[in-house]
Amino acid sequence: MDIVDCILADHDRQRRMFAALDEAKDDPEALGKIFAKLKNFLEAHAEAEEKFFYPTLLKKGKGALDSDSAEETTEDAIDDHNKIAIAAEEAMRHKPGSEKWWHWVDQCNCNNSSHMSEEERQGLTDFRRTVPLKTRVELAIQYLAFESAHEDEYEREVKDPETYIENHEAA
Repeated sequence: MDIVDCILADHDRQRRMFAALDEAKDDPEALGKIFAKLKNFLEAHAEAEEKFFYPTLLKKGKGALDSDSAEETTEDAIDDHNKIAIAAEEAMRHKPGSEKWWHWVDQCNCNNSSHMSEEERQGLTDFRRTVPLKTRVELAIQYLAFESAHEDEYEREVKDPETYIENHEAA
């Protein structure tokens, strides 16, 4: 399994957890528990990508499909991660199942769905084309270890996309 496989598996899990919220719509207690777990998972997933996937993409990527460069792909992804986290945090401020809660959960889901689609089309394609399999497998181990260490609680800090790119291109 390489890091691309790990990210795709995470995306599948995220889609299923958002779908579970729809199924639990009449159970506020379950909604709160599922969303709290999903929020944590989204945060740890984003941080793992930012630690292990995007720095390598910046060094080796060229841009794929409708992205002109690895920098463009990365900037969009960091911005998306921020938007997802902000919407999730807003949802946590409201009673699970309430109209305001659903508004923010839906916003989080829309932001996340858009991000995953773009990442799968651009970043993951670029990564498969430019990063050797041996490196992708090594990164997968680090990625999975990070997520495993933070599976119960993690809070990612919002990042400035341009500063992130500057810091990781210079490294």
